[in-house]
Amino acid sequence: MKNLKNFMLAGGVLAVAMTACDNQRTETTADGIEYTYVREGNNQPEQGDYVLYHFTAVNENDSLFINSYDQDFPAYLQYDSVAESQTGIDEIFLNLRNGDSIMVQTTAEKMFGGFGVPPFLKNEETITLRIGVVDVLNEENFQEYFNNLSMRQQEKQQQQASRQTEEDIQIIEKYVAENNLNAQRTESGLFYVIEKEGTGPEVNQGDMVSVHYTGYVLDGTVFDTSRESVARENNTFQEGRPGGYTPIEFPVGQGQVIQGWDEGLQLLRKGSVAKLIIPSPLAYGNRQASEVITANSVLVFDVEVTDVN
Repeated sequence: MKNLKNFMLAGGVLAVAMTACDNQRTETTADGIEYTYVREGNNQPEQGDYVLYHFTAVNENDSLFINSYDQDFPAYLQYDSVAESQTGIDEIFLNLRNGDSIMVQTTAEKMFGGFGVPPFLKNEETITLRIGVVDVLNEENFQEYFNNLSMRQQEKQQQQASRQTEEDIQIIEKYVAENNLNAQRTESGLFYVIEKEGTGPEVNQGDMVSVHYTGYVLDGTVFDTSRESVARENNTFQEGRPGGYTPIEFPVGQGQVIQGWDEGLQLLRKGSVAKLIIPSPLAYGNRQASEVITANSVLVFDVEVTDVN
């Protein structure tokens, strides 16, 4: 089934319980996969309807390795009455109805079909897959559902970012005090120190700039730099680095760099040397961007604007 791998691999590590009921019915797919209706739904989808569902998968050691409940949105597929199933798993998903709760037990090889068994599983390992249909929606209701869900998710993310920014500001203020920095702060929570005033044109949104930089976390660990000497001093030198060790060039305010850069550089001019201290929501947020840049890391950048066009 098209995009089945994405549907099945979208999850994480949270258990789900599905309550059994009497008169469970067991079916067998064309390729021999047995599955049981823990609860049978009704209302067969109509052509083009969207089937929304959650699912989990555990290995033979009861270790959960797929869980769509960890995601912001349920998984979904568009019902096609003439679609042909290529595997038994396809067959099960293609025939989901509103209200279905299904338990599938099969081998990892049959479950993942032609997509390839993940390296942490054995081909003949027994996998238990549980599927629960959330709803069946037509095109109009589906778009409304996801628009509303997206809006709620955006509001949640904004609230989380606001709380994280407040925490990061306290951390940055302590760092500024301990290092005797004459830092200024913007409304967004970005702190900056202008160490040398430039004499060239101001940096504005849309300008093409060239910037030398060194990035590090608050304990001083350097994670990237455009200066070869700094890279060698900090054991981060990479032979054959793409582009070499030269200033990075990009348009400002176009989202090609982290938000803290897009904002901070517009406070500078050509020739300016500055330090940008960036709260995590203006950098990589709660994502781990590298071994050094962990989730919710405050980042510091020493920057020099070498050109503005």
